[in-house]
Amino acid sequence: MIKVLFFGPVADRVQTRDMDIEYTDGMNLHDVTHKVGMQHPGALSIVSFIAVNQTQVHDKQTVLKDNDEIAFMAKFSGG
Repeated sequence: MIKVLFFGPVADRVQTRDMDIEYTDGMNLHDVTHKVGMQHPGALSIVSFIAVNQTQVHDKQTVLKDNDEIAFMAKFSGG
């Protein structure tokens, strides 16, 4: 199982803070982003930071393992 976490405005768009996606051999980050995008069109358009197991990644061809955790975040600012 892949644990997917959403933060800030991304969570607002998908209307949840997390979801589980069934893991399959050879799965990569693109597969997960595609699946989330199909379920929630436009929700990931504001994503500016993706982490796999708490490490930022830029390559959507990153191969995943069972029990990996993926986080999607948008830019944010505070004061």
